[in-house]
Amino acid sequence: MKKLSLILLCMFCALCFSLTAQQNEKYPLGDFEELTDTKPFDGPEVWNKLNKSTYLSWGSTDIRYPKRNVPTITQTNRWQTKAWKGERVNAQALIWTKADLKDVTLSVSDLKNGSAIIPAAETSAHFVRYVMTDELSKDGTTGCGHRENTADWDSSMVADMLDVIKVHDVLANTAQPVWVKIQVPRDIKAGKYKGTLTVQGSNLSSMNLQIEVEVMNRTLPEPKEWKFFLDWWQNPYAVARYYQVPLWSKEHFDVMRPYMKMLADVGQKVITTSIMHKPWNGQTEDHFDSMVSRIKKLDGSWEYDYTVFDKWVEYMINDIGIDQLINCYTLVPWALSFDYFDQATNRILFVEAKPGDEAYENYWLTFLKDFATHLKEKGWFERTTIAMDERSLSSMQEAIRVIRKADPEFKISLAGNYHPEIEGDLYNYCLAYGQNFPPEVKERREREGKISTVYTCCAEALPNIFTFSPPAEATWTIWHAMAGNYDGYLRWSFIAWTQNPLQDTRFRSWAAGDCFQVYPGNRSSIRYERLAKGIQDAEKIRLLREEFTAKKENNKLNRLNQVVARFIRENLTPENAAEMVNEGRRVLNSF
Repeated sequence: MKKLSLILLCMFCALCFSLTAQQNEKYPLGDFEELTDTKPFDGPEVWNKLNKSTYLSWGSTDIRYPKRNVPTITQTNRWQTKAWKGERVNAQALIWTKADLKDVTLSVSDLKNGSAIIPAAETSAHFVRYVMTDELSKDGTTGCGHRENTADWDSSMVADMLDVIKVHDVLANTAQPVWVKIQVPRDIKAGKYKGTLTVQGSNLSSMNLQIEVEVMNRTLPEPKEWKFFLDWWQNPYAVARYYQVPLWSKEHFDVMRPYMKMLADVGQKVITTSIMHKPWNGQTEDHFDSMVSRIKKLDGSWEYDYTVFDKWVEYMINDIGIDQLINCYTLVPWALSFDYFDQATNRILFVEAKPGDEAYENYWLTFLKDFATHLKEKGWFERTTIAMDERSLSSMQEAIRVIRKADPEFKISLAGNYHPEIEGDLYNYCLAYGQNFPPEVKERREREGKISTVYTCCAEALPNIFTFSPPAEATWTIWHAMAGNYDGYLRWSFIAWTQNPLQDTRFRSWAAGDCFQVYPGNRSSIRYERLAKGIQDAEKIRLLREEFTAKKENNKLNRLNQVVARFIRENLTPENAAEMVNEGRRVLNSF
């Protein structure tokens, strides 16, 4: 079996190396040209009314500023915020100009409080780039549904990507957002820290904005210690395709590292693995292959090769530090077709069977027994689940029966609807947005050490993290998880990149941006940063609740719980996510 895996790997290596020359053209990583926005915009007659050639002001992280319209903004020279030690805070500034600006650069100074310093190395400033997006369904109720012809969908350019390039030209009659990130050290003293954002260019005199961060005498732990259970699915196959590197090679693991570190930095708990070919029927640009190879030998017995599975899991645990749970997809795929290599015919064959069929049990039972043995040898059995998503009750019941027959101690995961009939069998149960665990069930699951979370997907018109979604909805979603007493949150895809993700976030199956949250070239996004902020808020809420409960400070606890309790589905409108989040933060930072 290892010989077969080696042959397949070598074939893939040869293909990847032959495509390397296309890297800069088809799959760019450096600078690039944004697409043209066909929407109406302010013409020169509007821009020429500006009193000055170029402006710089602080804006709001709640707004995606249009590129080609004169912004409606109250000019602000000073940004003030509060932060805990160990917290990452964000701000957004805006340049707008009626002249071409060449070789523009951004820098953030040290932030000083007497002799104490937040060093400039803990800060960064990014040009916010514009990508093509589309819209919800025609009735405005969902982001799901096929959209093969992009011309059928209202498309426009929106600000989302946080670029890593250091020098950028800003064209006349445009706005250029700037995103600032500040990581507050954990070992710094409390107090007010002041610094400067500087914008300059070859034909632009230095322009400055003031920064003031009040560091509170509270500390946010390292992300590894956060309790909020984040499950953002990874797609390593997309990274191999975009970077044109051999799958599972050293180069592949090296280029994945910054993206997996992004996940670790927001407290990711789960490793996404695939134990069959196309568990989701190849719905993404890069389908998931099986990380386990199967061979049916001449004598009818089975042999399994876990080489790829082991490399991926070991990398995530040892190199990245994501190690709480290994979710293995899936026993109930979207297309009920299961692959294996048949020695007798020297071909890849498929078993077509549904849960409950004898052929289904025969295929999976032998594997699961062998898999359990392998996991126990690796010391991973206790942290592994056999995972399914959005499957019917009857299919789940049959799958659970086979899993329990293979090894009664196997843990099982499901993301989907609430089914009381199987709730007790599910170690990691993630409910679709809008559904809740009965309070007594949630309390029992907590006592049993089980994980109970919530997810959103393309189905929700709001809240969501499409590229056209209001940025505050990402943060609102995490507050909602805390309001619903969930242990955490699941989102189906972190880096399932489309064909041309640096320019165009649209995809043939769902609303733009649904497939990925960060961009090639180690580029973050407004959406990622706002979700990360929500997770930090969740940790603050947890720590304050524990403190107030231990100290019996009931008035503070009640005030905190009251503001968190507002983050329910019935209170969210298309306009008020930012207002709710900002009020919630004001309360958080008042303690």
